[in-house]
Amino acid sequence: MKMNVLGTGFALATKNYNTCFALEENGSLFLVDGGGGNQILRQLEQSFLDWRDVHDIFVTHQHVDHFMGIIWMMRRIGYGMELNDYEGEVRIYSSRTVIDKIDKVAHLLLRPQELCHIGSRIHLIPVEDSETAQVLGHPITFFDIGNPKTIQFGFSLEYEPEKRLTCLGDEFCRPEGEKYVAGSEWLLHEAFCLESDNDIFHPHKIAHSTVKDACELAERYSVPNLILYHTEESHGDQRQKLYLEEGRKYFSGNLLVPEDLDVISLHS
Repeated sequence: MKMNVLGTGFALATKNYNTCFALEENGSLFLVDGGGGNQILRQLEQSFLDWRDVHDIFVTHQHVDHFMGIIWMMRRIGYGMELNDYEGEVRIYSSRTVIDKIDKVAHLLLRPQELCHIGSRIHLIPVEDSETAQVLGHPITFFDIGNPKTIQFGFSLEYEPEKRLTCLGDEFCRPEGEKYVAGSEWLLHEAFCLESDNDIFHPHKIAHSTVKDACELAERYSVPNLILYHTEESHGDQRQKLYLEEGRKYFSGNLLVPEDLDVISLHS
């Protein structure tokens, strides 16, 4: 299985696309979030990924930088279905709150020719905390990360026997998520800014983490591989270097700070 990093930036990013990625196995794609616009289609294209291979989508929460790209994916897939250029079905998973909003926004913005596939070939599937499903032929567990203001879900995917990839959404880890972090082979964690920039960005006030926070969590649970994303971008092309330098002070495992369009193999 491979992780195609489509975007790594925070909500107001202009140099990078908003954080989203696609897991790829055997020619099928599982898209996680869509960023904030139709650039999701360009990111897929520049990653040499075919939108026709996306048959499962997960939306962590309703913030525009994760949500609106999903509407563009629904339009692209719905139009493909209209032209007999998309085979099979697509399943979109999220919390009931977000699924209802996807349905509402789609009906406000999409054409009747695209909307007609909702419920028949475009499936909007609400999930509950700790609910399981099959994605890319693997068991996945969706979980509520415990945000008291805006409902947000993460997931834990068993991509090999006894090997799990866990995504915590784009907020710091609360007790609800720690049981999924424990035993994970790969952890995907937001790192809004460097610890040294804490007094500039105040990430904890907006439920985000510093590099130090994310690395200390992964170290505490002996996670072998940690990916940091959803970052601010004031450091430009020095971001990766600076994040890695700070992170390695607190985390002894394999630390990655990907750039947009990077590809990561999840196999040892």
